[in-house]
Parts: sequence; C-alpha cells; structure tokens
Amino acid sequence: MQFGVFSVGDNHKDPVTGRAPSEYERIKAMVAIAVKAEEVGFDVFATGEHHNPPFVPSSPTTMLGYTAACTERIILSTSTTLITTNDPVKIAEDYAMLQHLADGRVDLMMGRGNTGPVYPWFGQDIRQGIPLAIENYALLHRLWREKVVDWEGRFRTPLQGFTSTPRPLHGVAPFVWHGSIRSMEIAEQAAYYGDGFFANNIFWPNGHYKQLISLYRERYAHYGHGTQEQAIVGLGGQTYIRPRSQDAIREYRPYFDNSPVMGGGPSLESYVEQTPLSVGSPQQVIDKTLQFREYYGDYQRQLFNVDAGGLPLKTVLEQLDILGEHVLPELRKEFANRRSPGAADGPTHAARVAAAGEEKQG
Repeated sequence: MQFGVFSVGDNHKDPVTGRAPSEYERIKAMVAIAVKAEEVGFDVFATGEHHNPPFVPSSPTTMLGYTAACTERIILSTSTTLITTNDPVKIAEDYAMLQHLADGRVDLMMGRGNTGPVYPWFGQDIRQGIPLAIENYALLHRLWREKVVDWEGRFRTPLQGFTSTPRPLHGVAPFVWHGSIRSMEIAEQAAYYGDGFFANNIFWPNGHYKQLISLYRERYAHYGHGTQEQAIVGLGGQTYIRPRSQDAIREYRPYFDNSPVMGGGPSLESYVEQTPLSVGSPQQVIDKTLQFREYYGDYQRQLFNVDAGGLPLKTVLEQLDILGEHVLPELRKEFANRRSPGAADGPTHAARVAAAGEEKQG
C-alpha cells in the first residue's frame, strides 16, 4: 500500500488572513510540501496540471524534475497529465526524460482535467474529449514500447518511422494511472491496457466511485491481466487534522466555506459525512480511511490533498507532521493486517523492471 499527497496547485487567498501568496511562493511551497512528505514517510508526491489562474502548475515535468533533485526516495507523479490537449509524442519524450533524471521514481495519471476552455487553448474540441483521450493514449502506449512507430489517427499528423527519445529507463515505461471522477470509458481504457485506475473521490458520494471501480475490476480480469482483486486501484482524499477534533473543525471551517468547489452547498459536517473529506482527530482520519477499503476492496495507492483552498504553507507542513507521526504508521499496520493475500502491490519502477526481466526469461 502506497500513501502520498497530491496538490492541484491552486493559489487562493487565505480566508483567515486575507493574504494571497505570489506565484513564486506557491510554486516553491509545492516543492517544500514534496520534500516534507518524503521526510515524514510518504511514498508519493503528485502534482496537477492546469493552464489557467488561480493555478500554478502548468509544467509538471519542470516541477517534478526540480523536485527529483531535492528528494531521494519518494515517487513523483502527476495527479493529472492532460492526455487530451498535450501531444502524446511530447508526453512520451518529457516523461521518459524525467524518468531517467529521477532514477525511475516517476509515474503519470492521465486525465481530461476539469477546465473546459483548455481545449481551444491547445487547439482541440472539448466535444472530442473521450475520443482524444483514447486515441492519444493508444499512441503514447506504443511510443514507449515500440522503437519505431508508424501511426495515423484522427487528431494529429501521421508518424512514419518515428522513434521517441530518450527510450524509457531500463526499457520499462513509467507506470500509468487513468484518473476519472465520472467516465466509464476511462475505467474501461485503464482495464484494457492493464494500467492503474485512480478514482479521485474527493467531491462526490462513495456510491458513484464504487460503480467505476467495480467496472474497472471486472474489465481488468476480462482482458486477462489478472483477477479482479489484482487490479490496481488508487483513491483520493482530503484531510485536516488536529489532536482535538473540535479544533480541526473550527480551524478548517473558513477554508471550507470559502472553497470555490466545496463551499456554498452542504455544511462542513454534511460534506464530511457524505464524501471522503476527513476533518478531525488522527483517529477519525484513520477510521475513515480504513472504511475506503471496506467499501472499495483492497487498493494500492491513497493520495491525500492537504494544501487546497488557501491553507498557508506553515499549516500544511504541520498537517504532514501529524499525518506522518500519528496516521501513517497506523494505516500501514491496519491495511497490512486486512490485506487479501491475492491483492497486488503498489507499482514501483524496480518491481516492474524485475517483472519484465522474468517475463523475458519465461
């Protein structure tokens, strides 16, 4: 089981102090969060990709390349790589380069994003979102696995005898997650390729995501990649923790109420009850996270969002300290104790290189 933190890179005014960090401060803060996450024992740091204010991470490979130089162990991932509006040739080259620089500790989460105008900004049609995601990933998958590629599709110019460089490190492509909050087609795509499926279940009720995950598991087995319990699933989550739950609720309420995605609807208490948002004591966060396994089955990666909505860096680093000291050890122990013998491990470059070697020998 892998635990990590992810940031969407939003840059909002702190509703308590009224101060908004500069873009420079917010970008540097994201790197500081990744370094702290490694220090306190997390396995993964992931960044989003956005191309509009108030977000800052428009270049995930630049962010993660710099972060790779500042860290030693943690897996560096995207929490969205826009497979619809990025050229798959450029994705293949950029992330293979990053994979080399980071000694293999790189993976990607493919997604369509949640900003409609990004499509025309990059010359695409939002009405073609699903076909773009399917075609672009089909090409990317081949570029990492075939040295010479001939290609012709609907959405880009043909390729003739093309070789993407550099080649993936040790001949093994970065691990890919397909992220979705709503689309059955993306769950099907993840299953078809035997890739991971990430249900970013941070906004909607659990039942919706259970349908997506169940479909992915069924189709993963259908395509012959393994049993349903061997399918590779990731989940999102949000936390705000203090030793006393009353303090956590009191401190987090202004951030919730002023959130552009959570505020203005159900109360904080209702939102916590109906979604994966955890606001409370360490034990409450532990208990709620363990419920995810009871609901969705064994899964391989849990990412927490801890820095959204204008939370100051000092507070975020405090949150990571609490998670690292009081939450992660218990979650690791309990997930290990409850784990089914047939469940897959979380993906790592070393394990995938070893598996590829065994496959060649076989």
